[in-house]
Amino acid sequence: MKGEAKSVDDIMIIGIAGGTGSGKTTLTNRLKERFGDDVTVVYHDNYYKRHDDMSYEERSLLNYDHPDAFDTQLMIEHIQKLRQGIQIECPIYDFADHNRSDETMVIHPTKVIVIEGILIFENEILRNLMDIKIFVDTDADVRILRRILRDVQERGRSLDSVVNQYLTTVKPMHEQFVEPSKRSSDIIVLEGGNNVVALDILIQRIHNHVRGTMV
Repeated sequence: MKGEAKSVDDIMIIGIAGGTGSGKTTLTNRLKERFGDDVTVVYHDNYYKRHDDMSYEERSLLNYDHPDAFDTQLMIEHIQKLRQGIQIECPIYDFADHNRSDETMVIHPTKVIVIEGILIFENEILRNLMDIKIFVDTDADVRILRRILRDVQERGRSLDSVVNQYLTTVKPMHEQFVEPSKRSSDIIVLEGGNNVVALDILIQRIHNHVRGTMV
């Protein structure tokens, strides 16, 4: 398979964190577009805990920006397997239903694995699995506008629900958990994938790794 890692030493793990709407996904997509099958992306959002025991209304009231909302232990186990060259069955989260889907997706270990999420630096064990830790830092006003557009247009949310969630959980959780995790990063990138200079530096680093491990 093109891009598949041949040994543990072949694999570079990059963490991309930052607040909601900061530009993490844009940066991740730029890397995926540039390196194709040499890059695999694992999203922390897919590891939200399953809540079949709750109604839709109850699930919609949960705090999805607290570390306890995620099954991070499962993600750690999956990243460890990928680093060992073992494929995983990654869960899939349904944002419209506020619950995990019954479906999973197979993820193969590749030369570069990108982990993306708002809280991936909050957990020390997960953080220590990463070779490069990038924090995307963007103005709060820009982030909330991006979140509103994304949740309304892509996730079927109402404007009122998005604004209410931002004020009651997203903003305070960002200040309590996300912003402090910036101190654990190796690189702080302003404006995510729109920062051409930072993107070029990162692309060169990945290019050197991919080229150096190709057989």
